Amino acid sequence: MRKKYGNLGIYIVLLIFSFFFLLPIYMLLATSFKPLVEIGMGSMWLLPKQPSLEGFTDSIKRLSPNLLNSFLLVIPATIFSCILGSINGYIFSKIRFRGINLLFMCVLFGMFIPYQSVLFPLIQFLQEIKLYGTIWGLIITHVIYGLPITTLIFRNYYMEVPDEMLEAAGIDGAGLFKSYFLILFPLSIPGFVVAVIWQFTNIWNEFLFAVTITSDPKKQPITVALVNLAGSQMVQWNLQMAGAVVAAIPTLLVYIFLGKYFIRGLMSGSVKG
Repeated sequence: MRKKYGNLGIYIVLLIFSFFFLLPIYMLLATSFKPLVEIGMGSMWLLPKQPSLEGFTDSIKRLSPNLLNSFLLVIPATIFSCILGSINGYIFSKIRFRGINLLFMCVLFGMFIPYQSVLFPLIQFLQEIKLYGTIWGLIITHVIYGLPITTLIFRNYYMEVPDEMLEAAGIDGAGLFKSYFLILFPLSIPGFVVAVIWQFTNIWNEFLFAVTITSDPKKQPITVALVNLAGSQMVQWNLQMAGAVVAAIPTLLVYIFLGKYFIRGLMSGSVKG
């Protein structure tokens, strides 16, 4: 009986926490389907009386160029950072040389550098190489900032691969990078899934670099455009809420289709150590 009532108490607590967790999502969806005339402080918790898609149609029309910019940013930045992180992880896990541990710690230190502390030097650097205000400037920024975490993911993943496999490849005449492409790379799918989901989500949702590096509204990603949906005199909450739903759909789809592989990658040792 104690066990039964104990489990019941746990379920009740979890149900309460779930209610508070899902409350903002309910408000987001309810408001996004309301016409503008139904939005107000007195009706903010009510379901829409006459559901409307005008918020979605207007937000998609206004955000579609920026949605394309986000894909042009996220896809190459994710691919480059994961590939470079994979090569770094191979070097730090399988190659031994003096000072490798110190160098690895220096790479990991990049994860703890706040964005704000490098903002002005970063802008000056991008201006010098003529990439300030461009999508490629943002891509380079996110690739560099993503290297520490992707290096850590792949380094810990490759630590689980037996050294004997690489030694056997070396005996057969495979060099440094040939061993990587023939042995480690085909085994890296779970690690790549973890790194891709991590990088895709972080880059898609990032705002500070996006708003400071891309000053041209035509080149800004969707996170910046979503903030710009707010009017100067009146906020169209249905438009903003619908825009938030549209902006969240790509990352939601990534987790829906790759979520089980993400868990499998975590379980297979990609973030151990």
